[in-house]
Amino acid sequence: MRIIRGKYGRRRFDVPGNITARPTTDFARENIFNVIENLIDLEGKTALDLFAGTGAISFEFLSRGCRTVTAVEKAATQYNFITKVARLLGDNNLHVIRGNALKYIETATNAFDIVFADPPYDLPDFGGIPGLVLGSRLLKPGSLFIIEHSKAYDFSGLQNFLQHRAYGSVNFSIFQIPD
Repeated sequence: MRIIRGKYGRRRFDVPGNITARPTTDFARENIFNVIENLIDLEGKTALDLFAGTGAISFEFLSRGCRTVTAVEKAATQYNFITKVARLLGDNNLHVIRGNALKYIETATNAFDIVFADPPYDLPDFGGIPGLVLGSRLLKPGSLFIIEHSKAYDFSGLQNFLQHRAYGSVNFSIFQIPD
């Protein structure tokens, strides 16, 4: 795993072979972060990474100036890897929660400036996740919500949809909550 830009840019970490997550490609991650940074200044913002996997998205948010990042990951191997990398970086602004991201969406009371979700593509009811996040308490006025998905989904009909981006086989739908 490589952190692309920011204070931890170019740092590489060996991902354990037994991680089952499908990491976002460097190409897609670099491009979606260019889009995000054109929409919002990340400096001092709070971010939530749902279905964090290897934590690559979380570390990119931290590296680019987010004040705090919360990563939610259910799998022990991925959770342990994220915690290990955070320890190696010496960054105390990452809060890793080992738990079910869907339950977190339903029960969380904190709102974030940016919410990023990268659920497993084969997750049952995948198509309902944007509605869950958009209807939750995770977003506040001005927040961005980004979901990574396959080309099989079209979320453009949902409220607050802003744009769709595709980088190879990786698709992102971006939502922005009005101020």
